[in-house]
Amino acid sequence: MHPSRSPGRFRLGLVTATLIALVAAGLAIVAPAMAADNLLSQGRPATASSVEAGGTPAGAAFDGLATTRWASAYSDPQWLQVDLGATATVSQVVLNWEGAYGKAFKIQTSANGTTWTDIYSTTTGTGGNQTLNVSGSGRYVRMYGTARGTGYGYSLWEFKVYGTGGSGSTPVPSPTFTDLVTHHEFQANCSFTQNRPDDPIVFPGLPGASHMHTFVGNTTTNANSNLASLLAGGTSCTNPHDKSAYWFPSFYNGNTLVQPTGPQVIYYKSGILEYWRVQNFPQGLRFVAGSPSATLDQFRTSPGAVEGFECGDISKVWDIPTSCPAGSQVNVRYQAPSCWNGVDLDSADHKSHMAYPVNGYCPATHPVAVPMLEFKIAFPASGDLSQARLASGRGYSWHYDFFNAWDNMAILNALVTHCINGGLQCDPRGYDLYHPNRGAALTPNFELP
Repeated sequence: MHPSRSPGRFRLGLVTATLIALVAAGLAIVAPAMAADNLLSQGRPATASSVEAGGTPAGAAFDGLATTRWASAYSDPQWLQVDLGATATVSQVVLNWEGAYGKAFKIQTSANGTTWTDIYSTTTGTGGNQTLNVSGSGRYVRMYGTARGTGYGYSLWEFKVYGTGGSGSTPVPSPTFTDLVTHHEFQANCSFTQNRPDDPIVFPGLPGASHMHTFVGNTTTNANSNLASLLAGGTSCTNPHDKSAYWFPSFYNGNTLVQPTGPQVIYYKSGILEYWRVQNFPQGLRFVAGSPSATLDQFRTSPGAVEGFECGDISKVWDIPTSCPAGSQVNVRYQAPSCWNGVDLDSADHKSHMAYPVNGYCPATHPVAVPMLEFKIAFPASGDLSQARLASGRGYSWHYDFFNAWDNMAILNALVTHCINGGLQCDPRGYDLYHPNRGAALTPNFELP
């Protein structure tokens, strides 16, 4: 970590009204007051080309705090951008550089996050506090650095954008950066309910059209399931409000169908660096993660963090192990996409409305960060597994389906806010054993306190 210099807070004083007195023919004419431009960037979603470390994320430059900063990798070029939420007219940009500043950089605007227009450019930057009067418009504003002023990267305590327009709202909650942990999650523990050759997402209304699936969660899931039927059904999940349907290809050892035993762990995590921006799944959202036609290499290199199969001392293998220690079990773990396009609850291929984060941020095409699901399914199979397979084929054909049917969205929101946004590693009730002072999201009966 490179040394910081005291930033010295810059107090911005915009002239909000101009008094013009003209005396002509004995009459005094006073110009009307002009409305001040607004700070549009604070708390807005931010992305960056790189991040030096976990404590210097992109959002730290837009949080209004003098003690947090964004820092990039030690290379050129680098960029930091903010999404104002809607088209804005930009009149001023304030950069409060840390010791690692940009010598040559541009300020750019964009309507779509792809095509950029320069509204300021310099090759003689000296760092410190810079107030740049500019003129431009766009939904996105970025600092695009092409030459660093030091041997370090680029680092900004604050990047403020002033103007009119934008979304007019600030996302919540705001980060604190005081409780940096590696997990931001809660568990949905759901037990086996049934095996069916059904898939209400891929083959709706067509019982028997799919390969065999194993279902956990909602107890009524079948080929004809929809949101209304799932909400009316029961659940095998520890949290009685989670009536979502979760399913995956059944596991066979030879011709013997092997059932998962006990509660299966489905993690709801942050898939992005700025975990405080993760929002609820909308009710009725559904998707497929993975592919039954994937090759081993496609499974291994999926954009999510693929843990693959494990048993005993074996871990991160991309097919079912040929043998496992007696009395052990085969676990498989695979992460789903966690960026939603904000519009569609499903899509023709049941995937296109979702996307994986890129370098820890949601792409502009899928701007809404939702919980990242990670299924951790345990099959009680041990010994000789040379004939083990999935109903869909080899182990690397592993995939799973999710149909969101939490019956009380306030309950789900409490878990997302307390655990994921709050930077905790929670159980199904929203309690973090390692941070007991933070309390729980829900009562022992899984209700709001």
